[in-house]
Formats: sequence, structure tokens, C-alpha cells
Amino acid sequence: MNAEAIAVASARLDSMLRTEPDRLRRRSISLGVPLADAEDAAQNAALRAWRSLAALRSADAGPMCAWLDTIVRTTAIDMNRARKDDLGEVLCERLASAQDVEAEAELRERLEAAFRAIDALPDDLRRPLLMSVVDGLTAQEIAQRLSITSAAARQRVSRARRALRS
Repeated sequence: MNAEAIAVASARLDSMLRTEPDRLRRRSISLGVPLADAEDAAQNAALRAWRSLAALRSADAGPMCAWLDTIVRTTAIDMNRARKDDLGEVLCERLASAQDVEAEAELRERLEAAFRAIDALPDDLRRPLLMSVVDGLTAQEIAQRLSITSAAARQRVSRARRALRS
């Protein structure tokens, strides 16, 4: 993009963020970002958008919305991966400190129940879920490995999570 096009894109982005200040936050929540972290995700996404404005191919509303949506999705994925790392550290710390034997036993029971529930899932749901959660793969990467579409990969992960909640 040339300087003039970047100026137009900058003005349009500014206008979009001012007219719909909650747009990025709502999209973050729809992508699974916890409510407590949604504002941070929205701010991170807006910052990424401003920094990568030169990479935008068209300042038209449609392409800009899709571009912004991609940035929010990437931000949500990054936050989710960071949260998983934090959860692993917390679990390791809790298991390492044998101060509260009862809590440790309860945690182990919950983990075993979770593993049993995951193991009970049909293979076509379990594999994409584990690829997503354990390996940290995106829907596109899962789709490539399983020879399915990205939409099917997202749907299978979603179904697996729903089955585990019930």
C-alpha cells in the first residue's frame, strides 16, 4: 500500500473502532476468550491492527472487516495458548506442593475423570480435540492432518468440548 492508501485505511479503521467500540471485544468473546480477558484481547487486536495497517490489501469495508476478524482470531489463539501454559504451571505447582493432601487427591480424581471422559469420546472427535488442546494446532492444521475441511475440524473440536461438558 502506498502512503495515500494507508492514510485512507487508517481513517477507515479509526472510524470503525469509534463507531463500534465493542466490536473487537464481542468477537473475542465469541472466539472463546474469557469475559475477564476480552477487553485485553480487544486492545491487543486493535494494537496489532494499527501496527500492520500497511499489510492491508484494501481499505474497503468488507476486506477490512475480514482482515480485522483475522487479527482478533490470531489474538484469541495466542491468549488461549498462553492461558494453557499458565494452567500447566499451576497444575504442576499444585501437584508439587504436598501441603494439602486432600486437595491433591481431589485434583488427581478430577484429572483422571477428565482423561476417562476424553478417552470415551469417539475417535473422530477425540483426535481433533487433542490436536487442538495438547498440540496447540489451528483448525487449518488439524484439517490438513486429518484430510478434512477447516470448518469440519472446528466443528469436531466444538462437539468434543460440548460432549465433555455434559
